[in-house]
Amino acid sequence: MALREIIILPDKRLREISKPVAEVTPEIRKLADDMFESMYDAPGIGLAAIQIAEPVRLITMDIVRKEGNGKSDPRAFINPEIVGASAEMNVYEEGCLSIPEYYADVERPAVVRIRYTDLDGNVKEEDADGLFATCIQHEIDHLDGVLFVDHLSKLKRAMVVRKFEKAAKRGIKYV
Repeated sequence: MALREIIILPDKRLREISKPVAEVTPEIRKLADDMFESMYDAPGIGLAAIQIAEPVRLITMDIVRKEGNGKSDPRAFINPEIVGASAEMNVYEEGCLSIPEYYADVERPAVVRIRYTDLDGNVKEEDADGLFATCIQHEIDHLDGVLFVDHLSKLKRAMVVRKFEKAAKRGIKYV
């Protein structure tokens, strides 16, 4: 495993649309391992491959760690897609490792049905609700070049982007 640098807004690579993974290879498994290490180090509960400058449709998540009970449930999702969503909406305060120290309420479907391939090459479908639903939607957005601030008003989004552009110009590194 290797710790990888997480790219930060305004890095243009965050807007790239990630390419599907053709097959589960040792390189994809190694990338997932690197992503888990980088995600835990950050610390975060979800990471899309594009956030470490790898434009492939791979997500790592461990929402159990957020509860702080010392338990862990690392999960990898290859080529994830939302195949159904509830009409009921949910608001959750979101943050992002690529937009450090900024949090905002985002409204998303409360329940989604996802289809993905696991690290063993098995195609699976399952329902996600609560934090899982929010996190998987957030990370799938990354794969499509969408950031959580894109769900905010134009004014709020512009303020956040401007803040990070100014910080980048001054060479400020978020850690």
